[in-house]
Amino acid sequence: MNTIIYTSVLGFFCMLAEILNLRKLIVPVLVLGLAVIFGLNLNDWNLNQSYYNNMLHVDNFSVAFGGLAIFVTLMVFILSTDFYGSNNYHISDYMSILTFILVGALMMFSFSNLTMMFLGIETLSIAMYVMAGSKRFDIRSNEAGFKYFLMGSFASCFLLFGIALIYGTTGSFDLGKIAEYTIQNQGNISPLFYTGMVLMVFAMLFKVSAAPFHFWAPDVYEGAPALITAYMSTLVKIAAFAAFYKIMSATFFYTSEKVELVLMAATILTLLVGNLIALAQSNFKRLLAYSGISHAGYMMLVILSAKNQPAGALFYYSLAYSLSTLAAFAIAIPMFKSAGTEDISAFNGLSKKNPLAAAAMSMAMLGLAGIPPFAGFLGKYYIFTEALQSEYFYTTLLAICCSMVGVYYYFKVIIAMYGKPANEVKYESTFNFNLVLWVCLGLSLLIGLNPAPILNIF
Repeated sequence: MNTIIYTSVLGFFCMLAEILNLRKLIVPVLVLGLAVIFGLNLNDWNLNQSYYNNMLHVDNFSVAFGGLAIFVTLMVFILSTDFYGSNNYHISDYMSILTFILVGALMMFSFSNLTMMFLGIETLSIAMYVMAGSKRFDIRSNEAGFKYFLMGSFASCFLLFGIALIYGTTGSFDLGKIAEYTIQNQGNISPLFYTGMVLMVFAMLFKVSAAPFHFWAPDVYEGAPALITAYMSTLVKIAAFAAFYKIMSATFFYTSEKVELVLMAATILTLLVGNLIALAQSNFKRLLAYSGISHAGYMMLVILSAKNQPAGALFYYSLAYSLSTLAAFAIAIPMFKSAGTEDISAFNGLSKKNPLAAAAMSMAMLGLAGIPPFAGFLGKYYIFTEALQSEYFYTTLLAICCSMVGVYYYFKVIIAMYGKPANEVKYESTFNFNLVLWVCLGLSLLIGLNPAPILNIF
């Protein structure tokens, strides 16, 4: 609870800093403040306490995912010093909005009431719509923000209508009371409840960019500023999946097997769409967009297994995916700035000009592809293991095959760096970008070699 309050205070500080002419203090205060909040968040471990008439519940699940969200935001803030500082932005506006995106994510980790879940999702989503279109004089960014806003609004309508139907059936927004209703009325659940449940599942599939509700992701990822794409592909996806896991494991899996069939169909379609369409991409950000859709397919396996399995595999996979993605963008953003393009061709011959940067990008791509010794390998291994234990044999087999297909499009970047003639683009990075790069790669390697501390936290 204190984590949400103190993070909100940081957001208000950013809004006031511009008025008080404290612009130079914004990023240092945010970085230091988030580091302190990260410690305060860990202090809530094993707290297991409810607030606001059980609308928020702080437990190990919310603390673990909250810590991951704070870490990702901290890395993005470190990158933002150079990204926004060198482009003459009003940095206070952007940093305050990014901070409130984190506030929304923290609410999505700790809700125990559907009202609070909706508030968290909308706090995050509305701020994200603004940031996707924040490059005001770029038509692609304007299109990304508008498209994200329109489609996200429709998804929010589905979510809100679904919540209303579930409230009308059960008489409560509380997750515990909804679960109690489904257990006590097995075989006699109202059709209105099923309708509300399906509407909510469709809305959450949109939020996690799962097929067939994925169409917004490639255009928004491509059009948004590169730093926002990095934030969207890590924090937003983590928050959406954590909220999806929480509501499915707490309530809907007590209803019937029909919901599992809907989720299985979405998982299969997401795996196929994400991996097959990614093969044809030449734009790096669109490649990572379809890569993110494919990763959503793997994480959907955890949602399918949510009834029988703890959240350890989801947390581990979220951490592994975030580390590799942030590392990739820590190299890609300076490269895009130098090349003036976001195509994979910008990386041509990078190994000849900067072998260290090429090696780092190769490690990030290997981590996303799930190749050892990086954490992405064990992330997929544990997800597949849990899915097999839950008897989703054919779906897991498809996921393994799709994972092998995924290796090809990640290697397109590696081949461009090592197998193509060098272009005239000069790669120039800064200390902050290098710091984030090597911290993320180091952690990915560390938890890939020693995963037990992460897996056992639940």
